Amino acid sequence: MIPTNSLVVSCQAAPGNPFFSPEAMALMARAAEAGGAAAIRANSPADIAAIRAVTGLPIIGLHKLGDPSGVFITPTFAAAAGVAEAGADLIALDATQRPRPDGTSLIDQIARIHTELGLPVLADVDTHEAGLAAREAGADLVATTLSGYTNSIPATAPDIDLVRSLATTLDCPVIAEGRFRTADDIRAARQAGAHAVVVGTAITNPMETTAWFAAAMKVV
Repeated sequence: MIPTNSLVVSCQAAPGNPFFSPEAMALMARAAEAGGAAAIRANSPADIAAIRAVTGLPIIGLHKLGDPSGVFITPTFAAAAGVAEAGADLIALDATQRPRPDGTSLIDQIARIHTELGLPVLADVDTHEAGLAAREAGADLVATTLSGYTNSIPATAPDIDLVRSLATTLDCPVIAEGRFRTADDIRAARQAGAHAVVVGTAITNPMETTAWFAAAMKVV
């Protein structure tokens, strides 16, 4: 599982990013481990297998499939099985209260992951209600990953309020994830009760972080 008070580094790159390759993500994971990460979050069986070959850290595995406007983080049991076979230690999946693409329920997907794959499940949620429902459905950990991504109002900062509300309500670890960019963000999440914090773009996406600074240069 994920150690308490730990940093998880998300090693992911999308098409169009120069680092979009399993080899690059394996290098990112090695760098993250050398810097003190306690676990890695990774997308796709190919990336997970490459990362598994270079580190013994726990891997939170997922597979983004389908339309990003809907449930696309490990949307089916088959996607979870591929992630498990690649070497993931935990399976992350979309646990929002939106319809799943194959028509199955969240509780059924989690149950199959537990019984057939023998792995714990990290539920990526967007709201307090979704977090409660995910835990009721059997999720072993709950993360704030999807806060700000399932409605038309873009979020620009970490959802510390959601971290706090889940941490004070749930009887399982709550993982803070989503737009964590600074040490102050990390401290705020820990003070709100986060078991661990996931940082992705700010560490492993130099194309995006360069764009932040380039945009700042244009502001007078």
